[in-house]
Amino acid sequence: MNEYFLLPLASLPFPNINPILIQIGPLAVHWYGIGYIVGILFAWWYAKRLAANPKLWPDGVLPMKPEELDDFIVWAAIGVVLGGRTGYVLFYDLARYIAHPLDIFAVWQGGMSFHGGLLGVILAMTLFSFKRGIRTWSLFDVVAAGVPVGLGLVRVANFINSELWGRPTDVPWAIEFPNGGPFTRHPSQLYEALLEGLVLFVVLRILTHSRLKLKTPRFVGGAFICGYGLSRIFVEFFREPDQQLGYLLGTNWLTMGMILSTPMVLAGIWAMATAKPVKQARPQAT
Repeated sequence: MNEYFLLPLASLPFPNINPILIQIGPLAVHWYGIGYIVGILFAWWYAKRLAANPKLWPDGVLPMKPEELDDFIVWAAIGVVLGGRTGYVLFYDLARYIAHPLDIFAVWQGGMSFHGGLLGVILAMTLFSFKRGIRTWSLFDVVAAGVPVGLGLVRVANFINSELWGRPTDVPWAIEFPNGGPFTRHPSQLYEALLEGLVLFVVLRILTHSRLKLKTPRFVGGAFICGYGLSRIFVEFFREPDQQLGYLLGTNWLTMGMILSTPMVLAGIWAMATAKPVKQARPQAT
């Protein structure tokens, strides 16, 4: 049976939203960039609220001054951009960038890796926490709790851009993307937005406010890493692999996204399994 499907009558039309929100002369503001900016700002605002709520922390002692996160947002933004771009170059299209090294700096052409961005932010958090005397895992926990919102927004922007679409299918909600060939495809960007964004945020919210897991450093961060990894692996079964990579190891299902996400699941399980409540917290800021 051919794996590609003819256009079914029940398919949904692509909404054709302009990827550019505003353009003034050569300056263009893309939904993709807005997703990153709003996601970073929300994670910063949300982390400050968590860090300022004594009910969520051991003995009511705050792990950091909430205003310290005002400084960290710059570190986080640098980590996301540099890590995300470096990860994409190394993991997804290294041959191209070796041949055209100046294209590495053409970030407006797209090409960001979540896994690279995560490593960049982890490095930024580690350096920042050492410099400020903050418990690294507690910083990771408060930052991770708000990240899913940005992930969801960026995936919606991927959908608007008609990129990273899914594999051909004939399900009733299939969509014929403008640049996806004469096939109807899974809107896998929206699957990711739902799982990595909404569902993961709700799960972490329950852990922070109902289960009070911020009192157990690295549990929330571990749940985020594991939850993202599981969501990404699941959606990869519906997502078309990157054209320059295709399926790996001669299979018709294994993708780079699965390979990069599997260590995340294992690391997240380890973090949650070994997390222990703390009794002595950093003295409360005055």
